[in-house]
Amino acid sequence: MKIMRLGDNGKEQPAVLMSSEDGSERYFSLLPLTRDVDGDFLAAGGLGKIREALDAGTLPVLTEAATLRIGPPLARPGAVVGIGMNYAAHAAESGSAPPEIPVVFLKPTNTVTGPYDPAPVPPHSSKYDWEVELGIVIGREASYLASVAEAQKCIAGYITANDFSEREYQLPGAAGQWTKGKTLPGSTPLGPWLVPADDTDAVNLRLRSWVNGEARQDSNTSELIFDPPTLVHHCSQYMRLEPGDVILTGTPEGVALSGRFPYLQPGDVVEVEVEGLGRQRQELYRAGQPRSGQPAAQEQEQEQQQPQGQLQSR
Repeated sequence: MKIMRLGDNGKEQPAVLMSSEDGSERYFSLLPLTRDVDGDFLAAGGLGKIREALDAGTLPVLTEAATLRIGPPLARPGAVVGIGMNYAAHAAESGSAPPEIPVVFLKPTNTVTGPYDPAPVPPHSSKYDWEVELGIVIGREASYLASVAEAQKCIAGYITANDFSEREYQLPGAAGQWTKGKTLPGSTPLGPWLVPADDTDAVNLRLRSWVNGEARQDSNTSELIFDPPTLVHHCSQYMRLEPGDVILTGTPEGVALSGRFPYLQPGDVVEVEVEGLGRQRQELYRAGQPRSGQPAAQEQEQEQQQPQGQLQSR
């Protein structure tokens, strides 16, 4: 069961993608159940209601799905929580020892975009980087949780994420701050779908990334230093996680920060994939500069409205 949101930016409709034993796929509208996939829907047992409706055959087929843009699988979260250096090999390539407790930072929720939306490179950026990550979706409130087992029950599902990062802003010099390097517009593509936690072995998923078709990262969530329930429990001691919030669990080795690969440039194509959670594709462009002889504002408006036709990219 793969939960999606389809349609123009800001006008997405909820849907579910189901695969049959013969390999065929069908898209069903979730509008009979909810106006959107958001925290309220998840908190009210929305994923269970979807299963019941599918079993009962009461959801209408979404015949126009292939013509629609794929948006983030969640309406704008209340919070996007990032976890840094959660793979030992990535910590090493960053010049750091593996952390003894989770490294936590926040990203603005307005950085969230769809999995195939064009990705803006900041106007003065020279060290823009990619990061494939497993994303946790919170399904019930988590605050001062007593145990990791209790934290597991707060996880609704998982998503593919790309945490684009500007390293020059993030790390060096007196003004280097993680916040500045992690909060840029369009820097958090999510999706293409949300898979319920019961349908996912979150600690045994392959993560990969490519730039212009060349392999970059290839790892497995089994190498996480802190697994998803541990992260939810830890974060709950310092903040109140609410339904619909997202935790990005960190990226494995193989980013440009390692020095082994060049940083991203306008025109590059980045793809990231988490096994079973779908594959993303972002074409990069320089923010503030038109790419087709049009005024930048007009070009941005067309990007938000055009169908993506990416439903076959898995």
